Amino acid sequence: MEPRFSLSGDFSEDARALSAHLRQATMTSARQAREAFLAAHVAALYLRLTDGHSRFLRLAELAGAASLLIEGLTPSSAALAREQALPLAEQTGVAIDQMLFLAHVLNHAASGLHLCQAMRLPRADSLERLPDFVASGKLVLAAASLERVGKACYVTLCRPGALNAEDELSLADVEIAVDLALLDPHSEVVVLRGAAVDSAKYAGRRVFCSGINLTRLRQGGIPPLWYLERELGVLHKIYRGLAQPLVVPEAFEETREKPWIAQLDGFAIGGGCQYLLVMDSIVAAADAYLTLPARKEGIIPGAANLRLPRFVGDRLARQLVLSERRVDCASAEGRLLCDVVVAPQEVHAAVETLVEQLTASGVVSFAANRRAFRLAQEPLELFRRYMALYAHEQAFCHFSPALIANLRKHWR
Repeated sequence: MEPRFSLSGDFSEDARALSAHLRQATMTSARQAREAFLAAHVAALYLRLTDGHSRFLRLAELAGAASLLIEGLTPSSAALAREQALPLAEQTGVAIDQMLFLAHVLNHAASGLHLCQAMRLPRADSLERLPDFVASGKLVLAAASLERVGKACYVTLCRPGALNAEDELSLADVEIAVDLALLDPHSEVVVLRGAAVDSAKYAGRRVFCSGINLTRLRQGGIPPLWYLERELGVLHKIYRGLAQPLVVPEAFEETREKPWIAQLDGFAIGGGCQYLLVMDSIVAAADAYLTLPARKEGIIPGAANLRLPRFVGDRLARQLVLSERRVDCASAEGRLLCDVVVAPQEVHAAVETLVEQLTASGVVSFAANRRAFRLAQEPLELFRRYMALYAHEQAFCHFSPALIANLRKHWR
C-alpha cells in the first residue's frame, strides 16, 4: 500500500515529511503531496527563499533555490537538463513540478506580486551592457538588435532563418534589448519590428514574428518555464515598464516606461500577435495578417485570452484562439487592432511619422495616461491571478499527448 502524506501545520516538520514521502511515492501521489504542501506553506516558503522579500529572484533562480531547500519539491537543474536534451515526445514531464511550484507562488497575493516585480527588474546582463549602448546607440545580439535613431529606439527580432520565430535561444536577447530601450536616456519611443528573412516566399522582406519555433518545441529545447519567463519578463516589461526594487501599491509605482509602436510587416502569428496586445500603437502593412493558432499548437496563447477581448470583443477573440481565424490587417476586424494601415512599401515611413508625432511635444503625460488605462483594464492583481492559472494549465498542455500529436501533424 502506498504511504499517505499528511500535514501537521508546522513548516519544518511538513518539509521533512514531504521529502521522505517523495522518495517512495508514485508520480501522481508525489504531485498531490507537493501541491498539498504548497497550498499550506507557500507564503512561508517564499519568505525563506527571498529572505523576507528582501531578495528578488527570477523564476529559474527561485525554483532552483526551492529544490535545494526542500529535497524533491522542485526538480533539480540536472534533472531538467537531462529532460530538455530529449525530444518532447520522449520527455517524462518532470518540469511540470517546477511550474506547479511557481503557480502556487503566483496564486498567493504577496508572494505573487513580489515575484512579478522581480521579473520586471532589469536583467543583470542588461545593466552591464547599458553604458556601451548609451554611448554607441547600437547593440547587436544573436537573436535581436537595438538601434537608436533620433528619439526612437528600434528593437528588431532577428531570426531570419526561422521567420523571426521565438525559442529558448532568443528570449534573453530580446529581453536585454527591451531593457536597454527602456533604460536609454536619449530616446522617448520604442519601435518593435522583425528583420528581413531568408524564406523563399518572403526573401529579403521584413516579417514581424511567426510565434513559437515549432522545430525547437518538437526537439524538446523549449521548456515549459519559457512560456512564463516570456510573459512575466519581456512582455510584461513592455506593457507595465521596468520596476524599481521597492514594492509599493500599483497606483503609486515608479516605472521606467515608454510608448511602444509595432511595425507589422508580413504577419504576426501566435506569440507575434501577443506582442501586438501590449503595444500602444500598431502600424501595419495592408497585406499583413495575424493569427493565434493556439488550438493547433495545443497550448494557451500567453495572456491573449486576458487581453484580446478588450480589443476585438469576446466572440472574435474566441474565434481567433479556438478556431484559428485569420484576421487581415486591412479588414474591419484588423483595424480594431491596427491604428494605421498603409501600403507595404510605406510602413517604415508611417512609423517615422508616428514617432515624430509622439515626440514633437514630449511624451510627459503619455506614461501617466498609459498607467491609468492599465489600472482600469488590467490591474496587476488580475494579471497575477491569470498567470497563476496560466502556469498551472500550460505545464500540462506542454506535455499533453494532444500537443505531441499536433506537432507531428502540422510541423514542417
